[in-house]
Amino acid sequence: MKKSRVLMVVLFFILFCASAHAEQTPEEIFKAVVKVRAIVPKDARSASSLGTEREGNGVVIDSKGHILTIGYLINEAETIEVFGHEDKPVRGTFVGYDYATGFGLVRTDPPLAVEPVKLGESSKLKAGDPALVAGHGGADAVQGVGVISRKEFAGYWEYLLDDAIFTTPAYEKFGGAALIGRDGRLLGIGSLFTQLVVPAFGSIPCNVFVPIDLLPPILDDLIATGRSRKPSTPWLGINSEEARGRIFITRVTSEGPAEKAGLQPDDMVLTVNGKEVNGLADFYRKIWGTGNAGVDIPLTILRGTRIRDITVHSADRHQFLTIRSKKVL
Repeated sequence: MKKSRVLMVVLFFILFCASAHAEQTPEEIFKAVVKVRAIVPKDARSASSLGTEREGNGVVIDSKGHILTIGYLINEAETIEVFGHEDKPVRGTFVGYDYATGFGLVRTDPPLAVEPVKLGESSKLKAGDPALVAGHGGADAVQGVGVISRKEFAGYWEYLLDDAIFTTPAYEKFGGAALIGRDGRLLGIGSLFTQLVVPAFGSIPCNVFVPIDLLPPILDDLIATGRSRKPSTPWLGINSEEARGRIFITRVTSEGPAEKAGLQPDDMVLTVNGKEVNGLADFYRKIWGTGNAGVDIPLTILRGTRIRDITVHSADRHQFLTIRSKKVL
């Protein structure tokens, strides 16, 4: 059964890529998708929300040993294990995490003996296009998908993608998985599972992928300094949800800027800097439009039946969340 599935996937991949003249064989691409396992201390700030043991995928992107993954897998990790196609742990180091895109970067030393996956152009990927999702595990971990939408995605953790990639059917082990285009190049990195409402079809289970086009402008910075050189956006330390265009605070981070300012779960945000808020994406854009991290953010909220004005002294998320990972064991 396993051999049959492998042959079917390889055949599908060959047919899938034939018209585009893929530069790598299916085996080369599958071997470049690795497993990433991280251990996070119990006292880490992200431990309560993301757990202390995290596992997902990563993609070898160059001959220097750099592996691209989704950042929440390695955030605040003190040890990381990388498993190649032989399923043996390999030493390496944490390199960087970009909160704006969600990309995380790990390096193995020495580099894994695989051919790196080439980066594609995600801007050319349109709704209706076919693609492949590959996780660690060779042909058994490959699935054909279709792009059902290219649009903005606002995450409850102060996160916004202007042009996210939504694919279906949903891939179970999506974290850090590779989205492969018809030319065999990397088009995105798996971020999460969600539901997307499609007219005439209803709510469809799908995955969100971070477009690979967001990587080249920050890659050198991640390698050199562990983060983008762009000024950090203001961070409040909140989780929020949208209901009919209204924004409700669902959680405040312990010792974060929002908690210190007095924001509470169930507060409804009415305005940012005197301007009415309409939806989660608009909420973030208005916050980030006030200036760089450290700026004061004036909010008007509704708590129960009372309207209150609260000013949050924003922070730099990089400084608040300590990046502990130094080596792979």
